[in-house]
Amino acid sequence: MYTVRINHLKPDQIAESGQCFRWKKQGEGIYEIPAFGRVLVMHDRGEGEFELSCDEAEWLEIWKNYFDMDTDYDRIGELIRESGDEYLKAAYQYGEGIRILRQDVWEMIITFLISQNNNIPRIKNSVAALCMAADVGHFPKPGELDRQLLYDRSLGLGYRSEYIDAMYMYAYEHPDFIRKLTKMDYQEAFDFLKSFKGIGSKVANCICLFGLHQVDAFPVDTHIRRILEENYPDGFDFERYAGVAGIVQQYMFYYDLHADKI
Repeated sequence: MYTVRINHLKPDQIAESGQCFRWKKQGEGIYEIPAFGRVLVMHDRGEGEFELSCDEAEWLEIWKNYFDMDTDYDRIGELIRESGDEYLKAAYQYGEGIRILRQDVWEMIITFLISQNNNIPRIKNSVAALCMAADVGHFPKPGELDRQLLYDRSLGLGYRSEYIDAMYMYAYEHPDFIRKLTKMDYQEAFDFLKSFKGIGSKVANCICLFGLHQVDAFPVDTHIRRILEENYPDGFDFERYAGVAGIVQQYMFYYDLHADKI
């Protein structure tokens, strides 16, 4: 076991923020977190203290980067608090425990293909069903999945099966696909991803933000579109939040998705 202090991290908020779909809640403040072929159990002890089911070496090798510990979330909070933007200040106060996880790129490509015209509970169910059907002990990589399984209606993929099937086939036939993608800058990656059938601007931006950690990516779905129309009729101040706009987007998205439920 390893204990670490992490500011600006509330597991319940991250688990319901729409960026990860395989976290499993095991109890109050306890999450099972699968990533990169490992499984971490995180116990929120309160006051920013977390007990982890790993040793220090594994924390430094895998999880420190996964939780985006090198990003200055204090500075982002200051930018928002000093902005005079009352909507954004409220969104940040509500969801300041959200971090942008540094997740596996392939998993993000497939899960955000699944996310099209979908909601978080259904996405989680489909991702879990896909992993169970593949039965490889981790998120199925290219070549590890019988692609016919994608058309099993019990997975709930619907019309998305065709897009996911094509992506699995392409990645298998181009084994350097992910490596090349990670070398691209934001605009290159965005344009390249949009060249695939089934990937529009929103999904491409989600992959850039949550898979490639290109934090200027700013996914716009129905929630964000409504926020921009209602609160920023003259335009959102992207210049102020250059380099962190995607993180700010997550505060807005989470606030819109959950604040009316309190």
